Amino acid sequence: MADWYPADLTHMEPSMEVTPVDLTSQRPGPSVQDVLATDVNPAPAVMRSESPAANQADTDLAIERYFSKDWHNREVVNVWRKCWQMACRVEEIPNVGDHVVYDIVHDSLIVVRTGPDEIRAYINSCLHRGTMLRTSGGCVQRLRCPFHGWTWKLDGTLLHIPQQWDLPHVDPATTSLPEAKVGTWGGYVFVNFDLECEPLASYLENLPEHFASFDLENRYKAAHVAKIMPCNWKLAMEAFVEAYHVAVAHPQVLAYYGDSNTQYDVWPGVRHVSRMISVQGVPSPSMRGIPAERTVEEMRRDVPFFAGEPIEVAEGETARAKLALRARQKISRSTQLDMSSLSDTESLDLIEYMLFPNMVPWGGQALPITYRFRPNGDDPESSIMEIMFLFSKSPDGSHPAPATMTMLGPDERWADAPELGSAAMVADQDTDNLMRIQRGLRTSRKPGVTLARYQESRIRHFHSTLDAYMGLGERSTEGAGQ
Repeated sequence: MADWYPADLTHMEPSMEVTPVDLTSQRPGPSVQDVLATDVNPAPAVMRSESPAANQADTDLAIERYFSKDWHNREVVNVWRKCWQMACRVEEIPNVGDHVVYDIVHDSLIVVRTGPDEIRAYINSCLHRGTMLRTSGGCVQRLRCPFHGWTWKLDGTLLHIPQQWDLPHVDPATTSLPEAKVGTWGGYVFVNFDLECEPLASYLENLPEHFASFDLENRYKAAHVAKIMPCNWKLAMEAFVEAYHVAVAHPQVLAYYGDSNTQYDVWPGVRHVSRMISVQGVPSPSMRGIPAERTVEEMRRDVPFFAGEPIEVAEGETARAKLALRARQKISRSTQLDMSSLSDTESLDLIEYMLFPNMVPWGGQALPITYRFRPNGDDPESSIMEIMFLFSKSPDGSHPAPATMTMLGPDERWADAPELGSAAMVADQDTDNLMRIQRGLRTSRKPGVTLARYQESRIRHFHSTLDAYMGLGERSTEGAGQ
């Protein structure tokens, strides 16, 4: 484990240790690796590895962390002001002066391109009386306070104080805008309020290696939809990082989606990144034996990507192989590149990573999704969930203007955003359940949340890292967040 971690990030109390077990021994088959082994276009090496979690605790998580204002306040200090978080995409600020405003609880940043190869993030507050300098993105040549007109250059230095004769005690040389750290990876811009933080490159751990062939730098944000969710930000994210709930919450996908045989990866020593792989084009283990024609028919019903000419599965062929072939044809047309050698898994499967604390990027080529989850202002019982689609740029690097964010209203559903396609149905089903979870935790007399050993191991991994940042050496159902 990297030596930059604080001591409590690597600490585990003896009482938290559990006897190592083979978490996959009772998982229904075929496993993801079994499926990938029979693919027509073989999977890359990064997909042919498996790392089930080891030595995780099996204690309950204290429910207060999902609604306690005290816990929320501590997250602001220990997580949101300490961790790297994705602020925007590079293509959103292509020209000098282009900027976005990134808000997280009480904090706000102006993320601005200050040069052809430079992006900075300024604390969004006038150094006179605190007025927010910007409330939305755009393009400016200087940052001017709308209240009294104090003005800063794009490099953060003070340019002008109206009637400076009355402020002789203000030294322009020491009145530059304070900054946050900025880093980029995969076409994303990341920020960190902690000026003593570790470099983004080491924070990302194994993520760049795993995404090396997914080419996120050559994509652009084609859709961006957000909604205020009726639950804590962690609850919202947890609903999208495990497939244990799929059979009950999303039964419409079981003919073509591997749910209970999903692979969950938590790598030793890697604290910020986890992964799950769910195969598509094969039925759930609970529906083993259904005709290939039904798998094809129901996937085409739910996923417009597979529309067009009928897909026939001849004797000796598999639904997965034929769906992967159709996917490669569609991807080739959309990217204007020959993708005939693209692996079946990168063409079809849900390949989902999580980067602590709140970013969920998908790999592969078929499902170009990124999720982001944030608290909704200072309210621990609501959150902002965002769904972004990243489409490939043209071979010459050109692309349409990146999508601006559509904020759905309180009475609108994800399905009211047609740009989300079939992803909206799943998000709406989860949203309905998340409201019930948040209310249910409030009324519960059980002090903790119970997690499955394997299928919810990514959630356990997330909370282990969260606890380390929060300064907790041991989780329990007693006292946390009180």
